Amino acid sequence: MQWIARLAILGLRAWLGRGRPQGSGMVKKPSLPHFRYERQLARKSVWPIAGMDEVGRGPLAGPVAAAAVILDPARLPKGVNDSKALTAEEREAAYEEIMRHAVAVSVAFASAAEIDAINIRQASLAAMRRALAALAVAPSYALVDGNDLPAALCCAGETIIGGDARSLSIAAASIVAKVTRDRLMARLCGLFPVYGFSRHVGYATPEHLAAIAKHGPSPYHRLSFSPFRAEPAA
Repeated sequence: MQWIARLAILGLRAWLGRGRPQGSGMVKKPSLPHFRYERQLARKSVWPIAGMDEVGRGPLAGPVAAAAVILDPARLPKGVNDSKALTAEEREAAYEEIMRHAVAVSVAFASAAEIDAINIRQASLAAMRRALAALAVAPSYALVDGNDLPAALCCAGETIIGGDARSLSIAAASIVAKVTRDRLMARLCGLFPVYGFSRHVGYATPEHLAAIAKHGPSPYHRLSFSPFRAEPAA
């Protein structure tokens, strides 16, 4: 099959790490996400405010997950940062802090089948809409990571580029989404252990690509993603 040949190319790229940006050699201390956006809105009587983020756009398998979090200004969680800047242990500790102190938390998914049907962007936006609507406390405003504001949200909102490193509410949502999705992929690993989902959470690692080449796709793989999707006819 053509996708098996493409697997070999992807596997080589994953192994070599091609295309990854190289650092300049200068070390700059990163700033931590803050609560200033939320406080500025609260001073205008806009409250509650939900932070939103999604995780899992890039993997070859599993759902895309979105989380919405409303933080309590009087009980802000400790250890919260962009989920990508934290170790797995730090994320787990921050997750527990968020769940203990937040006013409301929700998580929603779009499955691999839905991703294949409507594309990853639309599936991600759908998951975010669901997460926001599922909050036990209705939000008045949403802060969304990135530059792609979902349509038909249940409240007004705005996007913040790099929001998971700037807004504490968005950073909290990034952690909740990441930890929840990672736990789900670990459970899927129990159902389909040959793919090693608990180790790579669906991303195109050499181990994952080799397992696909040997066993083919599982019901949780995204068939609209390379290397599965059919190439257009010449």
